[in-house]
Amino acid sequence: MLPKKEIGQDFLNLFYHDIIDLDLENQNKLNLFILKIANNRFAYDELINELYDNIITFSLSRHELDSFKNSQGGKKFIAARDKFRDYTSNEGEFGEVLLYCFLESHLDAPKILTKLEIKTSNNDYVKGADGVHLLRLNDADFQLVFGESKLDSDLKSGIYDAFRSIAEFLDDKKNKVRFESNLINSQLVKESVESSTYEFLKKIIIPSANEDEYNIDKSFGIFLGFDIEIDDKIKNLSNAEFRRYLRDTTKKSVISSVESIKKQIDKKKLWGYTFYLYVVPFTELKEIRKNIIEKLTT
Repeated sequence: MLPKKEIGQDFLNLFYHDIIDLDLENQNKLNLFILKIANNRFAYDELINELYDNIITFSLSRHELDSFKNSQGGKKFIAARDKFRDYTSNEGEFGEVLLYCFLESHLDAPKILTKLEIKTSNNDYVKGADGVHLLRLNDADFQLVFGESKLDSDLKSGIYDAFRSIAEFLDDKKNKVRFESNLINSQLVKESVESSTYEFLKKIIIPSANEDEYNIDKSFGIFLGFDIEIDDKIKNLSNAEFRRYLRDTTKKSVISSVESIKKQIDKKKLWGYTFYLYVVPFTELKEIRKNIIEKLTT
């Protein structure tokens, strides 16, 4: 029995899905999601309203959530909010939240743990993947999906940084994968799950070579947020023209980056791993990510 997913269709309804499971070869997939547009602006307020609930299940482990089951929702929100770094120096946690939401709602891969939930204070820096999810391919084959999120004004720079981080994560000399596996195992013990569910998850995540019941492989969920520049002339288009321009321009920009993704996989010799890429454009990304975290946490 897999852990319960917390993020559903309501989150995906906030976006236009303009590239759907683009095949990048070797089962790698790319999806472009564009936040709804109204009055020539992205619907950031609607996204923030949705994320108020989502940061609770993102930030808190199931054990922590269970401890709040008899409490009002406000206490859970405060506990979740307090794990975020101060918005003035928060460079990446917005991307981590969105990646968590996409992996649960679109990829159908429930969370095992997130980096944020194992922090003991908001100033902690936790190394390793941004989160770990479990994807069921069939009754016997599963993938541990390690999260990597990058927010960069330039899409191709974000692609480069993401695959550089993944290559470092997989470097045997740094033992990051072994550290992450031990962390997953230790966190499972703390989860509020029935003993049968725990044994099932443990068999999947830490399989024995002597048993052919389950196969587990590593894969990566990548979130890439980037800037789409809009000048005053474009802002003055009619609403319909603006939507069409922004969606078409963004799609062309993402399609033009596909070769960069394939090149990084080849250059870093990352064959045999599966990559699930989620790309989302923003306007004035540097300020927007700070403003959204501020509204969510203050």
